[in-house]
Amino acid sequence: MNDVSHTSAATDPALVPQARLFDRLGSTRDGLPQAEALRRLAAHGPNEADGNERAGHFAALVELFGNPLVLMLLAAAAVSGFLGDRAGAAIIVAIVLMSITLNYTLSYRSKLAAERLRQEIAPIARVLRDGIWCDVPRRELVPGDVIRLMAGDRVPADARLLEARELHVQQSALTGESAPAEKDACEEPHGSTGADAQHLVFLGTSVAAGTATAIVLATGSDTAFGDVAARLSERPPPTEFERGLAGFARLIMRTVFGLVLVVLLAGIVFHRPLLETLLFALALAVGLTPEFMPMITTVTLARGAMRMSRHRVVVKHLAAIEDFGSMTVLLSDKTGTLTRNETEVFEAVDPLGKPSPRTEGLAHLNSSLQTGIRSPLDEAILRDCASAQEGFRKLDEIPFDFERRRLSVVAEHGDEILLVSKGAPEFVIPRCASCEVDGSNHKLGGDELKDIARICDSYARQGMRVLAVAYRSVDRKSRYTTADEDDLVLAGFIVFADPVLPDAADSLRALVRDGIAVKILSGDNEFVVRHVCEQVGLDTREVVTGTQVEQLDQDALGIVAERASVFARLNPAQKHRIVLALKNRRYVVGFLGDGINDAPSLHAADVGISVANAVDVAREAADIVLGQRDLGALHAGVIEGRRAFANVTKYLLMGTSSNFGNMLSMAAASLVLPFLPMLPTQILLNNFMYDIAQITIPGDNVDASQLQAPRRWDIRLIRRFMLGVGPISSLYDFLTFYMLLALLHASEAEFHTGWFIESLATQALVLFVIRTTGNPLRSRPSKTLVASVLAVVIAGIALPFTPLGTDFGFVPVPPVFFAFLAVATITYLLLVELVKRRFFRDDAAGQAPGRYMPP
Repeated sequence: MNDVSHTSAATDPALVPQARLFDRLGSTRDGLPQAEALRRLAAHGPNEADGNERAGHFAALVELFGNPLVLMLLAAAAVSGFLGDRAGAAIIVAIVLMSITLNYTLSYRSKLAAERLRQEIAPIARVLRDGIWCDVPRRELVPGDVIRLMAGDRVPADARLLEARELHVQQSALTGESAPAEKDACEEPHGSTGADAQHLVFLGTSVAAGTATAIVLATGSDTAFGDVAARLSERPPPTEFERGLAGFARLIMRTVFGLVLVVLLAGIVFHRPLLETLLFALALAVGLTPEFMPMITTVTLARGAMRMSRHRVVVKHLAAIEDFGSMTVLLSDKTGTLTRNETEVFEAVDPLGKPSPRTEGLAHLNSSLQTGIRSPLDEAILRDCASAQEGFRKLDEIPFDFERRRLSVVAEHGDEILLVSKGAPEFVIPRCASCEVDGSNHKLGGDELKDIARICDSYARQGMRVLAVAYRSVDRKSRYTTADEDDLVLAGFIVFADPVLPDAADSLRALVRDGIAVKILSGDNEFVVRHVCEQVGLDTREVVTGTQVEQLDQDALGIVAERASVFARLNPAQKHRIVLALKNRRYVVGFLGDGINDAPSLHAADVGISVANAVDVAREAADIVLGQRDLGALHAGVIEGRRAFANVTKYLLMGTSSNFGNMLSMAAASLVLPFLPMLPTQILLNNFMYDIAQITIPGDNVDASQLQAPRRWDIRLIRRFMLGVGPISSLYDFLTFYMLLALLHASEAEFHTGWFIESLATQALVLFVIRTTGNPLRSRPSKTLVASVLAVVIAGIALPFTPLGTDFGFVPVPPVFFAFLAVATITYLLLVELVKRRFFRDDAAGQAPGRYMPP
């Protein structure tokens, strides 16, 4: 240790015991002696993040109000109010505020998750200070502290074991493995530093059994657990929904700006009144802005969330529903997704692999009489193996330890006294002198040992765990020791399996059929993972290990992750890298996880999916929570997400194309007519009534073809559709102009009225054509959509004949106009249908399956 650290410790009597410890162990993990670490802790205090949290809230509000679409809507509200349409302005503002409130409320899942991380950890730790064991707040721990652990304790920091006695640590929240991990103090630390390191314990895990003392290596954000919290506090990469929304906002802004600029320039060139031209241009901008989009989106997603709840799928973040439906790849561990996550006895066999009731009975006897920690393997034996303990009385027990890796009990039955051992084959077989086959004992020779090794290896390659069971007759005495575990008779093996879920293969096929690639990211060894994945039909020709992942840069990893379906021996950081690599290649990534180690990946994925019985941190980091880890329920949720996305897409295609066509017609008409083609208030009324016709879109029926593949944000399609279908509307507007001016010699008021009716009727009725990618006569719309569209069309036709119509400057039009309107509407719908089919056909042909093509 350097001179500075000696000096620091010497001047602070409270640090003398730790200073001696550092003389033996060296510096802390980050190179700071403990005295300096303590001083830094005192200088900064535990609550230095409070100011950052307040700043984060302010930044979130700025971000929400700075959204381009929100700014456009607020500008539209201001224009509407300026033009006298106060009701319209109030509606727009209410919709924006509702959207902002909802998003603001739901945007802090990462901060809530980080807070839950802090709450998950026991606040008190038993620490050696000034030569005395005392309880101190966990946040005051620093590297170099010596802590004491016992059964039931939460581990308060990452630490290396100095002493351990029969220590078992439950670290499923970090590793996903349900069985407690065996831990022991090692004289020389192994190279491994992950959760599988026998000499290390980690923050957030808990002691299931045993006692230990350990030296703290890392605290707070420097721990493996703290790294999870740090990643959760970071802003994740943009999701598919966010990218699509931003692209759509840019499209609308460019279109609005271009249209308004053209109208203003035309007004200046033709010497129109400046104020009147400006108001007309602003009214056009309002007409093109999709002011009902937040409401349509929110209601559509809310309906999707309610439908998903019927499948026990809880949506925490509404925008995630669209990402759920757009998901092109699902990443998940095998445990609990493909397998039950319940250890059960697969079979009990003799040393040659034949079924053996004798082995089964001896294993049950050992597990029922032992008094140490009862592992999931013991519970499986007691549940699945036949009992053979009738009449047996326990005499003694030789408990499990890390060196022997076996446990023995001694029991008597009449005049017979048996010692029965159970443990890892590599620690039991060497203590055996013979084996029992078909009721008779045979000496263990080289050939027999090779056959036994082959059988054990065969089970391991099938992803199964094996315990060896052996016994011997012993004499009566007061105490039995490990020396009595010699000359054993190998009775056979108990084979354990985590069975594959019966419907896992069918669920995977359904997901693949509907365009979702499933990739397994597991921490288990490649043999286990390969065997399980083969059982459910996944492609196992290439199994990528964590070691291989570590050697790849992010671009190369993206290529490998795109190609391979099975990954083994991964740590949490490597899973996180795979999520980001696939997102960089424009996949919409769903990640299914339930442990603390899964939280960063849940946070980074386009849609994080967890389960109701997951750790709190995983549930908080997720966007969607499944009632149970069921791929069938997940698949049903995906379908609902696609249904919601399809209905939002309908609104975007219909709204942008119809609005663009009308605004283009108005801009063109303003260049040639001696008067405004429609008054600003009439434009806003037309737009408002059209929006009313669309408010029932969230409940509209969706074609089955739109649910069979991931639907992606395609700004290019929206732009092409707007520029292709919009001018068709303008063409019929120009025909209407000719009819009104050349044939009917309409006055200014009649012109305004006739075009208002034609514009509203065509753009409302075209909903029935654009709402489906197929034949509109075969795709049945919802009753509410039919009612809302027809009601708006009838109201628009009747409005000029009412006193309210006079207030808006409308007058009755000649009956011949309505004959023209009928013919024009029918031919317009037919022409849009022909053009629509070409657009969707070209889009389907040019879209790569599962990939996102940026605008």
